[in-house]
Amino acid sequence: MTNNFKKRSLILAMGVALTSTPIFAADEASEEDEGQTMVVVGSRAAPRSVGDSPVPVDVIASDELGTSGSADMLDMLMGAIPSFNVRAQPISDAATLIRPVNLRGLASDHTLVLVNGKRRHRASVLAFQGGGVNDGAQGPDISVIPNAAIKQVEVLRDGAAAQYGSDAIAGVMNFVLKDDTDGGSFSVKTGEFFEGDGATTVIDGNVGMPFTDAGFANFSFQLKNADATSRSVQRPDAANLIQQGNTAVNDPAQIWGNPEIKDDISIFGNIGLDLGNGKEFYLFGNYSERDVTGGFYYRNPHNRGNVYSIDGGATLLVGAVDGNQANCPVVPIPQVSDGQGGFVDGNVLTSAAYLAMVADPNCFSMNMVPGYAGGYTPQFGGNITDTSFTIGTSGEFNSGMLSGWGYDLSGSVGRSESRFNLKNTLNPSLGLDTPSDFDTGAYIQLEKTFNFDFVKETSSGVNIATGAEWREESFEIVAGEQASWEAGPYADQGFNIGSHGFKGFGPESAGVSTRRNIGLYVDVEADISENFLLGTALRYEDYTTFGDTLDGKVAFQYSATDSFSVRGSFSTGFRAPTVGQANVVNTQTSMVNGELVQTFIAPPTYPIAEYYGGVELTPEESKSTTMGVVYEAGDFFFTADFYTIEVTDRLAQSSQITVDPADYANLRALGVTNPELISAVTYYANDFDTTTSGLDIVANYSTQLFGGETKFSLAYNFNETTVDSRDEVVDPRTGIPVLDVDGNPTYRTDDGKVRRLEEGMPEHRATFTWAQEWDKTNMFVRVNYFGEYYATHADDTSDWGSEVADGAVTVDLDVSYLVNDSFTLSAGATNLFDEKAQELKPGTQGVLGAVYYESGPFDYNGGFYYVKATYNF
Repeated sequence: MTNNFKKRSLILAMGVALTSTPIFAADEASEEDEGQTMVVVGSRAAPRSVGDSPVPVDVIASDELGTSGSADMLDMLMGAIPSFNVRAQPISDAATLIRPVNLRGLASDHTLVLVNGKRRHRASVLAFQGGGVNDGAQGPDISVIPNAAIKQVEVLRDGAAAQYGSDAIAGVMNFVLKDDTDGGSFSVKTGEFFEGDGATTVIDGNVGMPFTDAGFANFSFQLKNADATSRSVQRPDAANLIQQGNTAVNDPAQIWGNPEIKDDISIFGNIGLDLGNGKEFYLFGNYSERDVTGGFYYRNPHNRGNVYSIDGGATLLVGAVDGNQANCPVVPIPQVSDGQGGFVDGNVLTSAAYLAMVADPNCFSMNMVPGYAGGYTPQFGGNITDTSFTIGTSGEFNSGMLSGWGYDLSGSVGRSESRFNLKNTLNPSLGLDTPSDFDTGAYIQLEKTFNFDFVKETSSGVNIATGAEWREESFEIVAGEQASWEAGPYADQGFNIGSHGFKGFGPESAGVSTRRNIGLYVDVEADISENFLLGTALRYEDYTTFGDTLDGKVAFQYSATDSFSVRGSFSTGFRAPTVGQANVVNTQTSMVNGELVQTFIAPPTYPIAEYYGGVELTPEESKSTTMGVVYEAGDFFFTADFYTIEVTDRLAQSSQITVDPADYANLRALGVTNPELISAVTYYANDFDTTTSGLDIVANYSTQLFGGETKFSLAYNFNETTVDSRDEVVDPRTGIPVLDVDGNPTYRTDDGKVRRLEEGMPEHRATFTWAQEWDKTNMFVRVNYFGEYYATHADDTSDWGSEVADGAVTVDLDVSYLVNDSFTLSAGATNLFDEKAQELKPGTQGVLGAVYYESGPFDYNGGFYYVKATYNF
């Protein structure tokens, strides 16, 4: 059964002037469409073919996404869309749990995500270590969407805030859910990396059913489990401790690789019903949950600051039960010859000074905690739950002053909760009574949205649409258990407060922050002549926090011949700072010059942030221009689109600002507790302006080769981002700009952060795909090219921890055999030839405990092979 009424519901929900340029177009065309791919995104007029549009959209069918070895929607999309990027996040705090993405070189919260044309809520996690461009971003969690639920994905590559509101600076992604009324599928996929780890099993299914005799009910699920991977090497400091006789040190001391994912379940439902008289009802939503456990960096038992030492490892940090540390012995770290004229740490556990300290009941060090004499490596994990529900009705007024107008009324609610935990760590301020496992609290993102849209095509062929949107967004911090945040009795003796590595959220941080806004829009689209299409849009939004904004867009397409057309658009846009970015509190551990630095992330209006220059956040503003050409001739389709995106007052997490001991008294007076235990502070700021320029080229060609149907596809993206200006650091005591040793200005966004933003992703990316179909066998080969990029590790942009990495080519292969009409067997591999990621510089691998940079554009784990069985009914 074909659900044509579903198309109109989606058309009513979308903005002006979107259209599609397929990587491999979904087969959605009816006979009257003459085989052209039709999309419902982009116009409140009737659906357009992919060639008849003023701006580009990629359309990726579910079948193409299914040829990927990955079960993660993020990786599937990266293989299909060159301007879409996502990276692994091995040791990246909350970004390990929900990976951020990029479209056209901008952050994950610069791309608006829709499901069935309705705004998708953002994730509760903020990417504090987001690989440069995503630092501090808070975008939606796309990974919860299973391929089994998807009919197609439509990716607009153009600024669209004037149609949709905040977040659509880089573009829009619309996930269209399946709406079949019968049949379905069930599949099992299993695979692992060539290295023999990361075993992954995915079970998914879809079933379509009639909903009465005038509608459909379509349900999908996916269950995934994935083992952790390890691309680790033993650290020299840990190896030396073992050599010196410390048997409590693990080999390797830390695991660097993908996190473990357990019981990752997603359930999606999509329901539609024709109510008659041109009216329809629709409902869709999801429930998703997963447990993720990853690793942190190794804490050395001789020198980890405010845990084992406060003088860089010259002596142990010794606490006194009675509070008088002067009564406890000094415990130097013994030094022994390395046999090459230098010295290395000996075994402090067997030194006379250490044994004397242990014998004194008034004195202790954290080495005495059972199981922690060899240091420790915290395990960071979380339980992620994601739910959404949308209900609505659409139709057409048949009488009265609105006769002939179509309408769409809908309401949505979405919720994302990330509940964090930390294992195998300490709260040093509690002394020897510290627990080792902590519930560190949670973030909760809740969004409610109501839309009322109207559309009408006049007798002269002009399509007019208008409507309103009301949204409420809240961000909640839930306090962790007391032991995870409290300042124990030994905090004033130099011992770190809270669970070390990820301090729990305290009562002072807990609470709910809420913002509301209303948006009003109008857009008009018309064929000015037989060859010239013109669309305009205007949107007004008013926020309860920072005020209002007005944005517009103009788009056109001119058909010079039946085969060749020119298209373009210009738009202004904005992105509102999220409620989370304005109110988040966290403790982040970063790598700077090979050393771990614990940084307090504060809201910009917190006293410590304000003291170091924090101010209330304001919206980012953008100007976007796109110009392109479309050429269609028979089975050949070609588009090229050049774009520029200027973003002013761009929001980002500032670089680490060292807390100066000279400021301790002032900070205490402002109410900051224990400022001496805060190494550095960072906060969100409207810190700089950028210009992003690029070129997208997409070409498709269909023919017959080797006795079967053949499709070739080439997609190329060039993308370059330049930081145009950035804010200077000002001394909070004098109001005078702070200069470096050479007399030059210093900035909240340091040079290393700027370089990551400008060079951290390849400027050149391309894919070439060959899809071959025979009677019983299908083959899919994709060659991926990644240009050179600036590689860093754990935010370390020093010369020691970064370099320009070489370009690389990977190859993906999928082969499927149709056993019968119902049963299909598949086998394949991603990175078939096991292309290696960029290795860390000599001399840095051991210090970092890893082999590869974590910021690479493709999976550092290497090749992955899989087998899959699918049953269709």
